[in-house]
Amino acid sequence: MAKPITYSEAGVHISSNDEMVDLIANNVKRTHTPRVMYLHNAFAGLFRLDYDEKLFKKNYRNPVLVACTDGVGTKIKVAAMMGRYDTVGIDLVAMSVNDMLVQGAEPLFFLDYIAIHQLIPEEINQFIKGISDGCCQADCALLGGETAEMPDLYPKGEFDLAGFAVGVVEKHRIVTGSQVKAGDSVIGLASSGLHSNGYALVRRICFEQEKLDINQYIEELGAPLGEVLLRPTRIYVASILKLLKKYRVKKVVKAMAHITGGGLVGNIPRVTSKDLDVVIDKSKWDVPPIFRFLQKRGPVEEQEMFRVFNMGIGYVLVVASDFTRSIMAHLRKLGETPYFLGKVKRGSGKVILK
Repeated sequence: MAKPITYSEAGVHISSNDEMVDLIANNVKRTHTPRVMYLHNAFAGLFRLDYDEKLFKKNYRNPVLVACTDGVGTKIKVAAMMGRYDTVGIDLVAMSVNDMLVQGAEPLFFLDYIAIHQLIPEEINQFIKGISDGCCQADCALLGGETAEMPDLYPKGEFDLAGFAVGVVEKHRIVTGSQVKAGDSVIGLASSGLHSNGYALVRRICFEQEKLDINQYIEELGAPLGEVLLRPTRIYVASILKLLKKYRVKKVVKAMAHITGGGLVGNIPRVTSKDLDVVIDKSKWDVPPIFRFLQKRGPVEEQEMFRVFNMGIGYVLVVASDFTRSIMAHLRKLGETPYFLGKVKRGSGKVILK
């Protein structure tokens, strides 16, 4: 009679999953707001859209749900090289909540999916700690997730992340970009660096071409290379939602864009009409050193840099010209670094860099 085979021998360890669930519990619970409904051993997360209790009262008149999903791209390979997994969790949250913010939506809850060669509870807890940090920054609940141990699909040390966010916005407060007109102002908010885009090119330059060590201190960057490459994406939710609440009557914020893959030239035209151009003055902000470092080491032409990377601007607002100064002042009070980038003019749906 053949010896019985187990799931563990096939590469999947149920006991590790049970240990992981216990380990991540506190990082999940710290994100829960009063609208999360606890149900022991539930197979799905429950979240109340309206909440009538006086202290946390939050009700909607005409709510529209907004949903996003995204990943972190090949930045995860840098995390694997460093053996550090917490910061990419923040990236994962940021990529979805910043996207829904473009429509003026408030993030409600987030779910994650982690696929990995081998489930090591301590490493998964690092992922969840980062995701939890991101959710706290975005004031949304980490409502659930899935960790899949798949040794047949992922080689040792390999993994992938995906995130899913659901938010809400009152129908009459949706930011559509339809009111943008010539003469409107363009404001950019500083990024923390690369955020989560362009890492295939980054890795090609740094590790394949230049043969740099991930822990090498780079004089031009003022820090070890890996530390700079793993800086997490900025989450703009708190600042932008507070800004939008300040202007409840007049819609002075006419359009917004999350600057991800495609850069300024690829993302801003998505929120303006085809008969308008956006003219941006490149001298108006300080480009972080990592971008000039990559441009020089590539070498990479400037046009390609602006097409691939955010170049130091992670989020853009198109606003009514008369409110430019007051909006920028308010954003500074909220802890942002805003830059006046330029103006909207009649054109053919392009971003013009000068």
